Amino acid sequence: MGKRRAEVVRETRETVIRVSIELDVMDDVLIKTGIGFFDHMLTLMMVHGRLSGYIEASGDIEVDNHHTVEDVGIALGIAFNEALGDRKGINRYGYALIPMDEALSQVVVDLSRRPFLVYKAPPMAERIGSMESELVPEFLRAFAQHGGITLHAHILYGTNSHHMVESLFKALGRALCEASTIGGFYRGVPSTKGTL
Repeated sequence: MGKRRAEVVRETRETVIRVSIELDVMDDVLIKTGIGFFDHMLTLMMVHGRLSGYIEASGDIEVDNHHTVEDVGIALGIAFNEALGDRKGINRYGYALIPMDEALSQVVVDLSRRPFLVYKAPPMAERIGSMESELVPEFLRAFAQHGGITLHAHILYGTNSHHMVESLFKALGRALCEASTIGGFYRGVPSTKGTL
């Protein structure tokens, strides 16, 4: 099996995003988006997802964080999709239930190339650090859409907004790791259709 890796550069009038990821490797992770809390969440997702590489973004955060967060989701989704290749032998499905102190999140993924997002969360603080909490589903939607992922992300409960989102991003990483791992009981493409 060759290395499962991808590099993506996405440039618009609003953002420039550079992503390089490699699956199956526990190595360095470097995240620089200009949004501190988002950097922290992406780092957690990559470490717990067994993804190595970097995400660098420069965007019009003087306007707000929306363009940067969404465009990182797009570029990371494209890179993840490319790194998966033909998806032969992957587990396809992944599930994680992760606590962070008083908060608990559940994430279930299907790497089906049928993008869909279901997101549920209790009310949270308007901002967590410098990031608007309403941007969490915007990132997830862009990532799922461009990664070809059916993604169910549910913050079950919590009282601290930081903990709630942190448990969600850790759960996302773990679910992606499980789903993308090769060596389960599928030899070919894990679908009765013969393709994903």
